[in-house]
Amino acid sequence: MNESEQRRIAEALILASPDPVPAARLASVIPHCTPGRAHTLVKALNAEYVEQARAFEICEVAGGYQVRTLAEHAAYLQRLQPARPLRLSQAALETLAIVAYRQPATRADVESVRGVDAGAVLRSLLERKLLRIAGHREVAGRPLLYATTRRFLEVFGLVRVEDLPTLRDIEEIAPAEPMPGGESAAADAGEAPASEPRIAAAPPRGDGPSLAGLGPGGEPH
Repeated sequence: MNESEQRRIAEALILASPDPVPAARLASVIPHCTPGRAHTLVKALNAEYVEQARAFEICEVAGGYQVRTLAEHAAYLQRLQPARPLRLSQAALETLAIVAYRQPATRADVESVRGVDAGAVLRSLLERKLLRIAGHREVAGRPLLYATTRRFLEVFGLVRVEDLPTLRDIEEIAPAEPMPGGESAAADAGEAPASEPRIAAAPPRGDGPSLAGLGPGGEPH
């Protein structure tokens, strides 16, 4: 089997999958292929897309490969699919950041940093599949441990948790600001979940919601 046929198979597998496809999975299906070879095939496909000025690319997110439209076409796609995009409140972003950097983390860990009750926010993030239950901490009361999910990596355009920006990176992006202390947990819990299409206005890495800061009105940028 030549390289052209392998590329076409890789393209078909990635297009057909509802979730990011790991290189090892591609290699297990494509004849005479290895994970390293699968990575090379994806690079070749992306080079073809650039040469042909296609409106999409294959991104590496959540430990696998996924087809995503280019960010420059987002405004047009939003007209076609007017569903409300995923929005996270400042409280939700702060809670996600604490869990992401401390995981596995307990509710008490989150509340010790934010200074307010975190129960409603954590429940909302669990419902949206951005957080998961990762067991219990073996201390008195055995509190639940929370960790981020593969969905979290997809939304924030990360390959792995280790790709999160460092504290120094965050300080360069946005100066530290005091956290608001008077937010309502009930308001956080009332956030409506939003569905997102697989091949739609999903941003490339670095252009999705940001843990580093918020735009006007509490919307991520």
